[in-house]
Amino acid sequence: MKKMDLYKVLGVNRSATKEEIKEAFRKLAVKYHPDKHSQSPKPVRDSATLRFKQVSEAYEVLSDDRKRAHYNLTASSSSSYSYNHRYRTASRGGGGYGYASSNSYSYSYSNNKSNIWQIALRFFSTRTFLLNLAFAGALYGGIVAIDSSRESLWKMHNSGKSFEEAMESLEKAKAHRDT
Repeated sequence: MKKMDLYKVLGVNRSATKEEIKEAFRKLAVKYHPDKHSQSPKPVRDSATLRFKQVSEAYEVLSDDRKRAHYNLTASSSSSYSYNHRYRTASRGGGGYGYASSNSYSYSYSNNKSNIWQIALRFFSTRTFLLNLAFAGALYGGIVAIDSSRESLWKMHNSGKSFEEAMESLEKAKAHRDT
């Protein structure tokens, strides 16, 4: 699929707010809606339908913060990015158009350093990795807490002697027993 700039499709700049994106989408959706062009010649109708689908796709991606961040990350890199939707024609009452979005991402990475960092960033920001990291942190914290409490437990049960002194008396007892 040919790479298309979703910001250009909606006619907004990259720093556009959600409201600006929404307003641009509304204007273009009204202009290119297939129902509006139902009586137009077939080439005009097909062109308007295609444009409406592109505008809808651009709005779907740019209005969602996560999808927009993902698009910005992949569109700014040298990796190829395509974001495909499957459209369907629905016959609802008056024969209107609708589309079902079944998103499929496809990536193609070249072997440069920026792509390696992008892959690492995606891996380290996945929910599974973060949950495993939290579990490992809790486990490590428990080990540190137990280890640091060892000395205080020793003092509580063996008042008067330090650990080192107790070890020395054990060594003396072993030596005395062996002789």
